[in-house]
Amino acid sequence: MTGSAGACTVGGSGDAVIGVDVGSTSVRAGLFTLDGRLLGRAVCPIATSRPLADVVEQDSANIWQSVCAAVRGAVAESGVAAERVVGIAYDATCSLVVRQADGTKIGVTPVGAGSGQTDPDQWDTIVWMDHRAIAQAEECSATGAEVLRFLGGRMSPEMEIPKLMWLKRHRPDAWARSGLIFDLADYLSWMSTGRNERSVCTLTCKWTYLAHADQPWDRAFLVQVGLEDFFERTGVPDRALPIGAAIGPLTGAAADALGLTTRCVVAAGLIDAHAGALGTLGAHLGESIDNRIALIAGTSSCNMGLTTVPRFIPGVWGPYCGAVCDGFHLSEGGQSATGALLDHIVEGHPARAAFGPKPHDAIGAILHARITQAQGTALAPRLHVLPDFHGNRSPLADPNAVGVISGLTLDRSAESLLDLYWATAAAIAYGVRHIIDRMNEAGYAIDTIHLSGGHAANPFLVTLYADACGCAIARSACPEPVLLGTAIAAAAGAGRYDGLAAAARAMAADDALLHPAPQARAMHDQRYAVFLAMHRHRQELDRLTTDPMTTEPMTAAPAA
Repeated sequence: MTGSAGACTVGGSGDAVIGVDVGSTSVRAGLFTLDGRLLGRAVCPIATSRPLADVVEQDSANIWQSVCAAVRGAVAESGVAAERVVGIAYDATCSLVVRQADGTKIGVTPVGAGSGQTDPDQWDTIVWMDHRAIAQAEECSATGAEVLRFLGGRMSPEMEIPKLMWLKRHRPDAWARSGLIFDLADYLSWMSTGRNERSVCTLTCKWTYLAHADQPWDRAFLVQVGLEDFFERTGVPDRALPIGAAIGPLTGAAADALGLTTRCVVAAGLIDAHAGALGTLGAHLGESIDNRIALIAGTSSCNMGLTTVPRFIPGVWGPYCGAVCDGFHLSEGGQSATGALLDHIVEGHPARAAFGPKPHDAIGAILHARITQAQGTALAPRLHVLPDFHGNRSPLADPNAVGVISGLTLDRSAESLLDLYWATAAAIAYGVRHIIDRMNEAGYAIDTIHLSGGHAANPFLVTLYADACGCAIARSACPEPVLLGTAIAAAAGAGRYDGLAAAARAMAADDALLHPAPQARAMHDQRYAVFLAMHRHRQELDRLTTDPMTTEPMTAAPAA
């Protein structure tokens, strides 16, 4: 476990709240004052199993243990007495936790893939990035159901309905035993309170819950995809709680495990990226917000815009009513592998060792200096990348899309890794621009990106996002905006503010803006045109692969 409060002001008196963030590989906890100052934080790793290429699983008991250790670490670092902590909330990846009605774990590993497991029920959580349910997602998309309008027109295998379909069909033994199936953030609230409540954020964004509707569940759709026993097996209630609503106090057992007291109230939480949107956009909830997008960029990336008018955008999830804050509709784009793709590029290159134990820091520092000196000249002008190594979540909504690299040579030097890293990072930024273009066509006017997540700590990536997208970059005044967003929910649940928006306006603040370099615009416009052309070319190659007897050139519309 590691901890550091960073540059935020430490001290002050009065009550405090805790935000807990469960990411793809670790749990982080932060203790905040009620005006948004971070007093202590801690990080604990979580275990992951990958028994097959597209299968990623975790152990919910291990996650809870890491949550408890991280919370204890954050409280210890802060120096705040446990009885002063009046609220806690959880954000987490949209992973699926499977339990029996009495809370007993149920393993979810595909048959034949867990032969080395000593406990067949250890891995009870299907991780968000798991793509075992691609066929089920395509089946959902083929229904043409009304709920698809709120998913950009297509179901993603990263959502929960396809995963439930897979579980019922491929692990009927597990499905027959199940009685409580949670989004991970809701599982943590249940562990803390013993109350089976669900957040409007998790159900709306990942379970096809229509928060704006009088009848939020499309039961006919659930029957159509073979989930007629959905409510019996999942324990999902008819109605969800708003983000920041009080669920109840910690149970005695949870308080002991977390090192807190039963005075602490648990608030309805949210998905991790959505916490980042609340933490970064929260200061602007009282003003026109159509020109802003939250980019939460780490292992993967989410691109989130808020509007008071619902907008239906092909390839962009939503509009999701109340999924970040009451009174706003969320449009959510995403990229399934961004930081993970940069990891892949580095770890697979023969020159990786040349950049030491922290290659991303070393490479980023070199490239940041070079793009500053280049004055708008491309560093590797003939090297181009399509970053869809784990599918294209937005705006193409194609989980079967693959990555492409154009311009490789036999060069295996450290210099070739720098070139490839730059081209890949630029392509990730062009993916954000592609999503922004699609959203702006639908009525947004995005000119400012509120950046959070691991990429916000990398000056090279921050500069590249600004220049490649042609947008100003805003970062939170707090170094942990995802934790801050969840702490905002905790403060609302503890009754310390008149609602979530009021808590966000009081606790969130921006740092200075970084504007794009005018001299870089022409170069990035040219490379973005190549990026769009590569999408069209990949589509043609896929068509020729599917139908090898067809040789006529494709004339489909551009991907832009």
